[in-house]
Amino acid sequence: MSEGFIHVFEPGDPSRTLLLLHGTGGDENDLVSLGRQLAPGAGILSPRGKVLENGMPRFFRRLEVGKLDIPDLLARTDELADWLGRAAGDYGFDPAGVIGLGISNGANIAASLLFRRPETLGGAALLRPMLPYPPPGDLDLDGAPVLVASGGQDHFVPAAESEELAQQLEAHGAEVEYVFDPASGHGITQDDLLAVRAWLATAFG
Repeated sequence: MSEGFIHVFEPGDPSRTLLLLHGTGGDENDLVSLGRQLAPGAGILSPRGKVLENGMPRFFRRLEVGKLDIPDLLARTDELADWLGRAAGDYGFDPAGVIGLGISNGANIAASLLFRRPETLGGAALLRPMLPYPPPGDLDLDGAPVLVASGGQDHFVPAAESEELAQQLEAHGAEVEYVFDPASGHGITQDDLLAVRAWLATAFG
């Protein structure tokens, strides 16, 4: 079922589905146990990115660290959005109740979903994201809850880039919670996870 992406689906409350989007080198299994802990009772949908960079799965290509292949990102954003719609029909969950949880590369494609196909996500937790590209001027995120978490010692994504993304999301109507840890790097910390769990409890209502 739901052909198009290698993925894991675990059924839960059909009104609450957590879309897990791994970072570079992850796969469909990486975040499943974490998702269960962070959103007990929610359904879990976890696809594997289709792009390989030195053998490591990603959701879209990049030209170098910090420089994204935007045409590829846009095409793969649409592909992922279309697949999410089919998956909702195949598995019987409410597409309006999908909340994204993305890390690094996964956070960037989740941000692109919010910018390009906002109807596909009810909200998103974006951990160590960058601003992938300027959002369209007519974007209206209509109060969608978004968490953005950055680290002051992140050598891959400067905190200023995550903060710029948060500002753009807020400017286009999202309800943004910005979490900044001056001591953390690109890796996810326990404090990040505590913030995500509390945020998800609110985002899922």
